[in-house]
Parts: sequence; structure tokens; C-alpha cells
Amino acid sequence: MSTRRTTQIFCASTLYGAVTIAAALDSGGFGPADRRILLVTNNAAVPETTPPLDRAEGFERLRGRFDSVLSWNETISPLHPGGWTPRASDLPLLQRHLRRIWDLGDDRVELALESIQVTPALAIAQLLPDAPITVYADGLMSYGPTRNKIDPLIGGRVDRLLHLDLVPGLAPLLLGEFGAVPEAVPTEAFLTCVAELAGPAATAASEDGPVLLLGQYLAALDLLTVAEEEALHLRMVRGAVARGHRRLVFKPHPTAPDTWSKALAREAAALGAELTVEDRPVLAEVLYRELRPVLVVGCFSTALLTARTFYGLPVARVGTRGLLERLSPFQNSNRIPLTVVDAVVPPLEAGDDDGADCGAEDDGTIATGRLNDLVAAVGFAMQPKIRPELRESAVRHLSGPFAERTRHHFTRRRLTVLNLPGGIPLPRHPRVRRLARRALRLRKALKR
Repeated sequence: MSTRRTTQIFCASTLYGAVTIAAALDSGGFGPADRRILLVTNNAAVPETTPPLDRAEGFERLRGRFDSVLSWNETISPLHPGGWTPRASDLPLLQRHLRRIWDLGDDRVELALESIQVTPALAIAQLLPDAPITVYADGLMSYGPTRNKIDPLIGGRVDRLLHLDLVPGLAPLLLGEFGAVPEAVPTEAFLTCVAELAGPAATAASEDGPVLLLGQYLAALDLLTVAEEEALHLRMVRGAVARGHRRLVFKPHPTAPDTWSKALAREAAALGAELTVEDRPVLAEVLYRELRPVLVVGCFSTALLTARTFYGLPVARVGTRGLLERLSPFQNSNRIPLTVVDAVVPPLEAGDDDGADCGAEDDGTIATGRLNDLVAAVGFAMQPKIRPELRESAVRHLSGPFAERTRHHFTRRRLTVLNLPGGIPLPRHPRVRRLARRALRLRKALKR
């Protein structure tokens, strides 16, 4: 009697994600398999002009962990990975087709997916309906609630959430509604995989080491205008120089305009500093190892937390308060990364109250228990229907002694709509409540 072959398929869209998967494999995070496939997706707006992760510098050093590397873009060409989901009527045909072209036969398939609530992960889960799913999260979004309601036939297949332990003691909320068990990828395994991608490590931090400035290209996400993001980067330069630093390195987002780097270099020179641009498409963590910067500056990049937690580097933030105030809609999935960075990373600029200390410890960071309550409160306000059980934590935090210091994480309207502490008390009569809601909508429209 023959035994079914087990095939594990790991879906990744970034080199950071591939490193996370490699670290999980190295640390025994996945059981034995007859075959392991890395399925690469290129989700760039124009994939033809952006190299996929399997052509990134250093990927070949990770490739040996997989028996083969397949391209999701080629599988569904000419359709775009971010915009295609199979029609229900086509599923049986496409499921058979996929098993044939990937030589899966009657294999028992196990899936490891990122961002399961959206395509392409959602489409892949639909096309392999019998496969148990591990969701892995390679950033701060793992600490936030699931951004959309997921079909229980898919969400119910998720048994665990693999994540990097970016904020020790903070519990991830992602996919908690399905009982997914959070499981941290060992930090040492992650650092070992990063070391495979990097050049020689700097011996130690020195007083004349560079300051590393992290660009995120938030304009592409419609979180800032191009001019506003350029101004944010200039704040980073001025803030670093004001602290006495004269050597700056800017790591731009791979798709950010070149004009930004030139403007920053001119600004640094005018202030008596030198700024160089790191134009290699490498992970920020590779630069931490190679440069050993004396300070890492950013807005709300996950890389700020890897610098702080994994490499023990000083970090500073710029612009979180302004983004928290304008982020829309409230359930925008960037809200939790902003909340966490605002709470645990000190500001760059002297006297800047761009954030709150929420019962700060001696080092200016927030205590773990209070951070869990804050994140739970924001998570409930973002997704009250998906995570209704978080209401108790939200009420506890918003009624507690640190509520005022974190009020900038919430809008008055959201607190009012959800009948949470800090909102505007509404009368019980239905007609009066309708008038009050109309007044709130009018007030919001006038502010635009």
C-alpha cells in the first residue's frame, strides 16, 4: 500500500518573508516533507519592471532550503497577482489544473501563506482547498486584528500564526478569531539567515558610526503626498544633525523617486553633514550587521523594531503622531504598526511630543501590560465585529489612568460610535441619537 507524498508550499512576496520562512524551517518550525516548494509572488504595481525576490541579492544562499522555486505570476499570467481571484464556478477545473502543472498529483499539501485575507494568498488557499494553512507574518501587522472577514472555510484551516518576536511580551491579534496559535520564530535563527545574506559584520558600534535613515515610500500607499513624505525625510536629516551626527546613510524604498535622495544629500551638506545613499536592494537588517549604525531613524517601519529588539541598536521615530491623526479609514491595517512604534520608540526631535509615553518606564518605553491593553483597545476599535471579545480590554484601557496619554490613537467619532469611554455620550432616544450621529457626520465633513 503506497503512502501519499507530502508537499509543503511556502508563498512569499518579499525577501524579508523568504528569510522568515528560512528561519522557521531551520528551527524546526515545519514538519518533515517529501518536497518543499517556494512559490514567489511579485505584487508590484508593474511586476515586469520590478525584480522578484528570487532575483534579489543573496537569495541564492537561501535557495537550498527548497526543492524548487515556482512563480505565481507565471502561473496566472497575464493576470496580476493582486487583482485576481478564481470564480466559484471555475474552482474545480482550476484546482485540477494547478495540481497538474505543479506536479502535485494526489500529494498531501501543506500551505504557508502571508496576508491570507487578500490576494494572492486568498486565491492560492481557494485553489488548494484541502491543505492545512500556516500563516506567517513578517512585520508589525501581526499584532493587529485581521483586516477583513475571512470565509470560515479558509480561516478555519489556519492552525497557527508564525511571527517574529519584535516586541517581546506583546500578543499578536491576527487571526485570533479562528483560534490560530501565535508561535514566535526563534530570533537566533532569523539572525543566522540574515548573516547568510550579509557581508562581513562590523566589529562593534563606534561613536563615529553612521545614522541609518529608513525610507518607506508612504506616498505609494496614499498615506502621505510625495511632498509630505519628502518633508518627513528632511525632518530625519535635520533631527539627526541636531543630535550631533555628521555621517548619515539613507536607505530608500526600492521604488521611491531618486529626487528624494538628491534633496536629502543637499540638505545634509547645507547642515555640514555627509549623506550617502544605500542603493543596493538589501534588507535593512543586512545594513545593521554591516554598518552597525549608532542610530536608526524611521517613521513606523518594522525595521525599527528589528533594530531595537534583535540588534540592540538605538532607534528614533519621526511623524507617527501626524499619521495617526490622518489615517483613514480607522480600520486601516497600518494603524497597529503606527501605534506600536509610537508607543515603544522614542522621538527623534528634542521636545517632540509626537507620541505618548503611556506610563513610560525609565527608558521612555511603555510597560508590556499597558501596551497589550492599548493594542487590544485599538484593535477592538478597528474591528469590533471581528474581535468583539476585546471590548473589555478596550474599556479597561480607555477608563484607566493612562487613557489621556494615548487618546491620540483614537478618534472621538470612533469612540462615540462604539460607545466607548472618551466618546460623546449619546441620549437613549432613537431620534436624538440619529440627530447626534448626523451632527458628527456634518462635523467630520466640515473638517475636510
